[in-house]
Amino acid sequence: MPKMATKAADNVFYKARMAAASWNDRLASREGTSELTGIDRTRLANIELGTVNPHPDEVLMLADTYNAPELQNHFCSRLCPLGIGTVNPLKVEELEAVVLQMLSVMRCLPEVKDGIIDIAADGVIDDNERERMKEYLRMLDEIDNKIQSLKMLYRKQFGKD
Repeated sequence: MPKMATKAADNVFYKARMAAASWNDRLASREGTSELTGIDRTRLANIELGTVNPHPDEVLMLADTYNAPELQNHFCSRLCPLGIGTVNPLKVEELEAVVLQMLSVMRCLPEVKDGIIDIAADGVIDDNERERMKEYLRMLDEIDNKIQSLKMLYRKQFGKD
C-alpha cells in the first residue's frame, strides 16, 4: 500500500481518492488511478498537489470513479471562472442534518412567497422594496443550497440514477 502523500493531504481530490481507495484498492496509488481514469499519473499528482487545476472532463471522470459528486461542486464553486460567482459551495453533511436544515429554512417559504407577490404586484421593484427583495433572494439561495446538498447526498449514495 502506498504511503500517504503529505504535500497533497489537504487537497480535496487527494482526499476523495483516498476515501475511494477504501473500497477499490487500485485507487490507493496514482498509477492505479491513472489506469482506471486515463488521466496521466503526473497530471493527477499535479492536480492533487494543487499546482494545476483539473479540466472539467477530468473532474467528471474523477467524481465518477471515486463516487464523489462533491468534487463537481468543488470545481464549479471554487476553480471554474464561470462558476465561482454563480455556484455556491456545498458541505458534505449527513442526511439527517441536511433534511432537518432544509425543513427549517423551508418554513419561511410562505413569507417569502407573500413578500415577493407583494413586491412584484406593480411590476417594478422600488428602491424601498429593494432590501426586502434581497433578503427574500438570500432565503431562496439558502433553500436552494440545502436542496442541492440533498441531491448531492443522493447521487453519492445511489449514483446518477
